[in-house]
Amino acid sequence: MTKSSITMDAPFEQSLLDQVQKPHVGTPRNRIDGPLKVSGRAPYAGEHFPDGLAHGVLIRAPFGKGRVTRLEATAAETMPGVLQVVTDGRLIRNGGDFAGAAAPAQGVQDVVYFGQPIGVVVAETFEQARAAALAVQVEFEAANDGRFDMDAALDTAEPPTDDIFGLFLIHTEQGNVDQAMQGATARVDSVWTTPSQSHSAMEPHSAIAMWQDDRLTLYASSQAPATARDQLATVLGVDAEKVRIQSPFVGGGFGGKLGLMPESAAAAIAAQHVGRPVKIALTRQNVIEVTGRRPATRQRMRLGADGSGKMTAIAHETITDQLAGEVFFEPAGIASHLLYEGNNRLVDHKVVRVNKLLAVSMRAPGEAVGQLSLECAMDELAEELGVDPVELRLRNEPEIHPELGIPFSSRSLTECLRIGAQRFGWSSRNLRPGGLREGEWLIGHGMAASARGNLFGPSTARVRIQPDGHVVIESEMTDIGTGTYTILAQIAADLLGVSIDRIAVRLGDTDQPRSAGSGGSWGATTAGSSVYAACSKLREMLAEAAGVTIEEATFADDALSARDQRHALQSLVGEGMEVDGEVAPGESAHRFSQASYGAHFCEARVNATTGEVRLTRWNSVLAAGRIINTKTATSQAIGGIVFGIGGALTEELVHDARTGKVVNRDLGEYHVPVHADIPDIDVLFLNERDHAANPLLAKGVGELGTCGSGAAVANAIYNATGVRVREFPITLDKLLPGLPTLE
Repeated sequence: MTKSSITMDAPFEQSLLDQVQKPHVGTPRNRIDGPLKVSGRAPYAGEHFPDGLAHGVLIRAPFGKGRVTRLEATAAETMPGVLQVVTDGRLIRNGGDFAGAAAPAQGVQDVVYFGQPIGVVVAETFEQARAAALAVQVEFEAANDGRFDMDAALDTAEPPTDDIFGLFLIHTEQGNVDQAMQGATARVDSVWTTPSQSHSAMEPHSAIAMWQDDRLTLYASSQAPATARDQLATVLGVDAEKVRIQSPFVGGGFGGKLGLMPESAAAAIAAQHVGRPVKIALTRQNVIEVTGRRPATRQRMRLGADGSGKMTAIAHETITDQLAGEVFFEPAGIASHLLYEGNNRLVDHKVVRVNKLLAVSMRAPGEAVGQLSLECAMDELAEELGVDPVELRLRNEPEIHPELGIPFSSRSLTECLRIGAQRFGWSSRNLRPGGLREGEWLIGHGMAASARGNLFGPSTARVRIQPDGHVVIESEMTDIGTGTYTILAQIAADLLGVSIDRIAVRLGDTDQPRSAGSGGSWGATTAGSSVYAACSKLREMLAEAAGVTIEEATFADDALSARDQRHALQSLVGEGMEVDGEVAPGESAHRFSQASYGAHFCEARVNATTGEVRLTRWNSVLAAGRIINTKTATSQAIGGIVFGIGGALTEELVHDARTGKVVNRDLGEYHVPVHADIPDIDVLFLNERDHAANPLLAKGVGELGTCGSGAAVANAIYNATGVRVREFPITLDKLLPGLPTLE
């Protein structure tokens, strides 16, 4: 097998993509998998039907902390269609994390949160399994030291146990924040809170497990199949090569499908017990109760500035919640390290250990909720100074990373701010909070900056030119709705000069080359870079076959041209050419601060009588390096903005403070934004290249829209009403007491 490797040890000065005369990259290309999805021919995890398929339903703990002493399953086992009640100690209590092969916590006796899986009923039909699961009687001893309310246990907060491979800095400090705050001309010192949130992806979690001899095939809803495979192999006690996971189509994830999930482990174990394929499809209520949540946060923001508007102090202290023994925490201060200047700085994180559903990554972990507080506090500081909020940010633009002292790989935040303000008409905004009204409606304008760290991970993709000139791309990478199928095809089409309709992309199979997984806004850039590496080598091989140098060769119209001669690719490849392209992070990750940036502008109307909020205008200007596909990138940005709007206005996962039970466990009670909540959203991507990021010169876009967008909403609501709500989401009951009376 021929291999081609790229390690990002230095900026990639020239990209082959910039040499293409009629590029596919950078155009608004329709999704090549779109027709499959809209016609129902794209098979998702729960849409496979092997012979002998049985159905499983999880048995879950009806208490918040304690120990299961007995499962009385006699009645359930005699019910029609029931094959077995499985209580296997290998079952996992909660999902796994994004990296590593370590198994999630296992066991069916010790319970640490309400709804924890403690068994599975397998039957001929889903309805029979569900009925039998309800018939199982759970006997237990409840513990008296359960902790179900973070706010009631703030005094127990302690530092996290792990910085997650150095990605989430637990504590940083420079200068003297307290002293700087005392000497500041203008200061803000406020506490902001955000609740637990649910990923609520369109496709509920499901898994189908089939054993053949001693090898398992699992169809699963997974953003990172190889990670899930490694963790499942550990759970089962088998070699990873004995497990194959397939996730060719995933109906959204947002971080909720990153590691091994409870339904996947349960399906694999149940299938072993009954000797038949087993499907476990979680209901929406199950998904919300057992898969994961964004943790709640309590954030103290302190900002200080001198009379000129230059910031002298930035302190962002976060308390969040998580199960005992788990390493993930919500790094709410992650953007506060780099967004603004200020010599005196403090970022700190602590965790309260609670008995609630596992806290996991959720779209833009850290930045999504951290920029709610940071960007609202910046709005408050601007008001204290009497400075335009856009101007305040411009005055505090750092030339280098303000803590690490390293250069930015690319940073177009000031351009985003200026262009966004011009497109929105910011100069004509309402200047006095509560000062603009049309009848019952108070009108306000708000803005916020956006930043999302750019990550890069090891990834491999196989690119094969077949004897007939068609191209096949294979990778374990998944497409969770982001457009990966299309983006990889665009890259290969440009580099090899092949028509997109002659390219087949095969994704989401652990028998294919391992990728970085789809999460952290790095899926398309890492997988795309590995396709770039493979195609770069294939170009050299094709040139050699044509008897020319690579410098002489051009690739277009399914052919190589050089020296006034045209060679059809199929005439050069013989029985086929195949290369595994490999990419890996290198020194550039440490030499440069890498992030995507943007600015959001929002107009909100608030009804002075009812407190109802309506968003009426939206503009976002974003910069994320080269944009591979302007249509899918814009779609991702809009989706991220909608995510941010939901966090600002409606989304709150409510836990019973007595048991930790999720109270609002469906989309009727957990309110995500709907069409009527969202205005037309104008998105502009700037023409930017990031040479330190990867060979594509591109950065991730999937989470950038979420960062700061909720703060733009909150700032617009304050500007409309004069009411500053610091407890998210901003629901009408929090606005009503402060609204002005109608004359």
